[in-house]
Amino acid sequence: MAKRDFYEVLGVAKNASEDEIKKAYRKLAMKFHPDRNPDSKGAEEKFKEAKEAYEMLSDPQKRDAYDRYGHAGVDPNMGAGGFGAGAGGFGGFSDAFGDIFGDIFGANARGGGRGGPQVYRGADLRYNLEISLEQAANGFDTTIRVPSWDECDTCHGSGAKPGTSPTTCGTCGGQGQVRMQQGFFSIQQTCPKCHGSGKIIPNPCGTCGGQGRIKRNKTLEVKIPAGIDDGMRIRSSGNGEPGMNGGPPGDLYVEIRIKPHPVFQRDGDDLHCEIPVSFAKAALGGEIEVPTLNGKASFSLPEGTQSGKTFRLRSKGIKGVRSGYAGDLFCHVVVETPVKLTDRQKELLQEFEKLTNDGGAKHSPQTKSWKDKVKEFFE
Repeated sequence: MAKRDFYEVLGVAKNASEDEIKKAYRKLAMKFHPDRNPDSKGAEEKFKEAKEAYEMLSDPQKRDAYDRYGHAGVDPNMGAGGFGAGAGGFGGFSDAFGDIFGDIFGANARGGGRGGPQVYRGADLRYNLEISLEQAANGFDTTIRVPSWDECDTCHGSGAKPGTSPTTCGTCGGQGQVRMQQGFFSIQQTCPKCHGSGKIIPNPCGTCGGQGRIKRNKTLEVKIPAGIDDGMRIRSSGNGEPGMNGGPPGDLYVEIRIKPHPVFQRDGDDLHCEIPVSFAKAALGGEIEVPTLNGKASFSLPEGTQSGKTFRLRSKGIKGVRSGYAGDLFCHVVVETPVKLTDRQKELLQEFEKLTNDGGAKHSPQTKSWKDKVKEFFE
């Protein structure tokens, strides 16, 4: 049976915002969650279908691929790591509920099975990586060092002092949760004594302070794709903070910051640069040589070019990371006024000025037009 369109599954438009997608999934998850429909196989299938649609459309990169290629553009079984990679499969029903309702209850908490200790997904990490425009255009591989947690060598992850062991929490009986009865309502919440772990450590490890882990720096390899733009993020799944009580780790997001360039300004896949041209060159015309990110290029400057004139060099910009097509280079001509003139140069310019004034609109059409407009304005 062919898969239904993800937007149709959630009941949202193709231009729906992230909040609209999240609200739509929340509504369907509440309606079809297996705990609410224990005897309905159909509800379970609809829950899985809604969860898959939400996982794809809530991720900007997966959504972009789906919008362009449909179901063929996304693979729900792809592995972790790399550009645009994410965790695949459906996971447990409590895992899905934790994703969508974690922000409501103040933590990314997920049940570790009915009656078991609470497990928590690790926090996501962000790493700002500053690169040059040339690196962004061509792509490259690099290594970064990020903070990470490793198992404590002293207690081997137990959190207890060597020779001792954790004990079962007496408040929750090792369940990690306690139930509060208020009238007709029964509320289950994380145990305040053990904080959801179900265990108490009477004698904490002196090395890790009872956490069972210590912080170290980890070196990761990151592939920067050609054409990446300022503000884009690369996700490395599973390289964020580790989860608590056996929960899954968070993700690492490498956020790209492109340093200002001395020559070019970037606008999407296009580049812009200013080309200073002498007064004589602008008047007489000729060949102009300009830099590009891949060497030099040239174009013909026509006679009488005015300051501000823009020339477009096609496919001399940056090849987009998604489009695969190179943008253009826009050269903006800036006619320079000569400075620090000698007496002889001033004399020649004065003579030139007299000759051009005698020609009137023939040599200075913009000046003639402007004077006519001013005269008409005052009249």
